[in-house]
Amino acid sequence: MSASAHGASSVEVETKFDVDDDTPLPDWSALPGVVRVGEPEPRDLDARYVDTETADLARAGVAVRRRRGGPDEGWHVKGPAQAGGRTERQWPLGDIADDDADPVVPPAVQDAVASIAAAPFVPLARVRNDRTAYALLDADGNEVAEFVDDRVRARDERRGVESSWREWEVELGPAAPADDAGRAAFFAAVEAAVFAAGGRHAASGSKLARTLGH
Repeated sequence: MSASAHGASSVEVETKFDVDDDTPLPDWSALPGVVRVGEPEPRDLDARYVDTETADLARAGVAVRRRRGGPDEGWHVKGPAQAGGRTERQWPLGDIADDDADPVVPPAVQDAVASIAAAPFVPLARVRNDRTAYALLDADGNEVAEFVDDRVRARDERRGVESSWREWEVELGPAAPADDAGRAAFFAAVEAAVFAAGGRHAASGSKLARTLGH
């Protein structure tokens, strides 16, 4: 099987926070290794999630989505959350004639989840996100982490319920601390900065979970 069929793999190590519509952005000056914040980068994201009628993916802690917009536009399979982060596999978006069409899961993505779920897949949720991303940079200009300010509009396709909220995420980058102690210290400083700005721990573990009322 080709690398494209397998999908590009990565591990997300991030933390999430809930904030109010008018919460000011945090002061990142106390974050270990961070000397400056990059320019804001707006991203218009539109994600469609699917599952089987019997929610086989959800029971396994797996999410499958097609997302348009942003640097990682494409099909994503996100594995269960673990202590070391969450594994994500990605495939190119391919040709889509209609942005509003229900997504048809490509064969490679179906193969990736074949051990836990099989077609037909049906619409589960739509998550649209006006994101502003900021690179948190070290003295050499390398990315220690990425901070994103998300204003989310979501729809639970099965219940027909719509919701909206604002949240922040901080995800470790290539120049982040590699050891557990360094990462713990970094995230502790992130938490302190967020709390000082008026943020709080996220009530849900993911946008999909919050959309579905979990």
